[in-house]
Amino acid sequence: MKQIIQSFKTGETILEDVPRPLIRKGHVLIRTHRSLVSLGTEKMLVEFGRSSLIEKARQQPDRVKQVLDKIKSDGLIPTLEAVFTRLGEPLPLGYCNAGEVVEVGEGITDLKPGDRVASNGPHAEIVCVPRNLVTKIPDKVSYEEAAFTVIGSIGLQGIRLVNPTLGETVVVSGLGLIGLITCELLLANGCNVIGFDFDVQKVTLAQEKGVHAFNLADGTDPVKTVAGLTEGIGADAVIITASTKSDELISQAAQMSRKRGRIVLVGVIGLDIKRADFYEKELSFQVSCSYGPGRYDEEYEKRGVDYPLSFVRWTENRNFQTILQAIAKGQLDVKRLITEAVDLSEYQKIYNNIGDSRSIASILQYPNDPDWSTSIKIGQSTTDTKSKSGTGTIAIAGAGNFTKMTLLPALGKIKADIRHIVSASGVSGTHLAQKHAITQSTTRYEDVLSDPAVQSVIITTQHNLHASQTIQALQAGKHVFVEKPLVLTEEELQQVVAEKEKSSLSVMVGFNRRFAPLSQKAKKLLGNTSEPVNIVITVNAGFIPANHWTQNMAIGGGRIIGEGCHFIDLVQFFSSSQITEVFASALGTSPSQNTDNTSITLKCHNGSQGVVNYFANGHKSYSKERIEIYSQGRVLILDNFRKLEGYGFKGFSSASGKQDKGHAVQFEQYIRFLKEGGVQPIDFQEIVNSTQATFAALKSLQRGEKQIIL
Repeated sequence: MKQIIQSFKTGETILEDVPRPLIRKGHVLIRTHRSLVSLGTEKMLVEFGRSSLIEKARQQPDRVKQVLDKIKSDGLIPTLEAVFTRLGEPLPLGYCNAGEVVEVGEGITDLKPGDRVASNGPHAEIVCVPRNLVTKIPDKVSYEEAAFTVIGSIGLQGIRLVNPTLGETVVVSGLGLIGLITCELLLANGCNVIGFDFDVQKVTLAQEKGVHAFNLADGTDPVKTVAGLTEGIGADAVIITASTKSDELISQAAQMSRKRGRIVLVGVIGLDIKRADFYEKELSFQVSCSYGPGRYDEEYEKRGVDYPLSFVRWTENRNFQTILQAIAKGQLDVKRLITEAVDLSEYQKIYNNIGDSRSIASILQYPNDPDWSTSIKIGQSTTDTKSKSGTGTIAIAGAGNFTKMTLLPALGKIKADIRHIVSASGVSGTHLAQKHAITQSTTRYEDVLSDPAVQSVIITTQHNLHASQTIQALQAGKHVFVEKPLVLTEEELQQVVAEKEKSSLSVMVGFNRRFAPLSQKAKKLLGNTSEPVNIVITVNAGFIPANHWTQNMAIGGGRIIGEGCHFIDLVQFFSSSQITEVFASALGTSPSQNTDNTSITLKCHNGSQGVVNYFANGHKSYSKERIEIYSQGRVLILDNFRKLEGYGFKGFSSASGKQDKGHAVQFEQYIRFLKEGGVQPIDFQEIVNSTQATFAALKSLQRGEKQIIL
């Protein structure tokens, strides 16, 4: 199918061929008929992409500071590589979509194939959108009109925050698309509306609907104008829908408001607020968040958990419905705002001139016969010219940050034969396939499993998918490499173990720290002794917000399962013994599920003991990972996998190098194992033991008692 994407690296706006998305639980699969180009948001994104690197930095000073901090912690070259990789990511454009339901996901009962719907789907022939971001289109509303639903809701939410009453005077500053819609909705609400803009065309459109609209380009003073129209009282409320870096608009809004007036910001402006302007009148100021309550809340948007109507009357979905009802009743006339309508294939007629466009609203029209393929061919695989049983041929399930930043660069260095990459939307997978010469981009995991040329699947999807995808791959006769964690629950672990025991296939987990060159050096220095050792691992993990997906126990498993498992595995590796007992305690005074700040004590079968201190309340300038090993009157200190110091070792005092956490070494050994056979890089029983110990740590946190494993 076709989809419009923006490259921040080259500045190009591209109509890309990507595999179509698949239906997901709680989602709706939609064939697009029309979509609206947001000449505000999209213009900003396109112009940012076309700007120079220096200009990009000037526009994002906060990001520049993050880059400087990363240089201090990770070094210049790794930081630059990360920055340029980020800039190279494709960004899907668009969020105002109208189309026809093709399929509904599990749990959806109020929509069916054939229903006409509006959504915040991107500019793509086929979109998959969460249920709470989809609403039915009334019979009287055309697809062209319905394409205004989402952008209309942005203006509506600003009005909701102003909470105008019949007869109040409201100023709308900025008469672009959102501003014009806002004016018309305010008029329908019984308000006296005053509007300002520098574009005579937009001013005229507002005047045609009864707005007291003025062209600022002719020298009109907005503050004096509002004072004159309100007999010196001032506006009851001001809604700012303009976009400018200037602080002048916020100052003018304060000056034209009456005492205790309300100001709501919908657009993007400079916010150097003068205290005196607001203090003397006791003005209230609020920033409106997009379409309304629910925006950026993953529980609402992605997992379909609605807010009770009796407590939150107007969610973003109910705002969608309101806009469509206003159009159906003739209270909102959006057809007159359409400046141009072009076929999707001619999208550049809009985007080539988006910086200078005088358009109000541009509509994209979609063909009736999109490509429904779930897989598209990108390059040539070495297995294309061989027999159907690939040797060392792999597929990657997952196209997120780990795949992009770590996995693919490492596999590229060893020239691994990658036949497929699977991504949910198709966009990120296609981009990575093009960049790394991967044969096919697909959105359907089953396409990988049914390909006899694929020998192994590397799974890097979100953690809650690891177990099921591992089992599916084993059942399809594929070796499996799973980025940690292997599973999220003990029940899933039992299922994976049972499936593994049915075959001679291998299951590997990305416990890469044990493969780090300095970890291997430390292991060699310790020697093949059965003497117990003391191991202390301190992880300065850093803060992650509670709403991040890794913190969700059902999706990410929390930080101990999601990342702490690395260091539990390291204790097993350095002790050369399986873990038998676990006790964990969290920061605070009682048993807890707080996995951000935890001390885990581990006892091994040979008497070794380890302590893993996993903390999120430290300073980022300190080493992220520090390992101390005490053995037979000797000490090893491994600092951030950059430096290894030895005390009491004959002929060794220190070794250092660039930070290397062992990813490349582990992948190289795994690919060699696939091609040559032999023993897999980590024994599966060790993987199981580390996973069991991780679950025991979580249980200990929750119950406040020691857990016995073996």
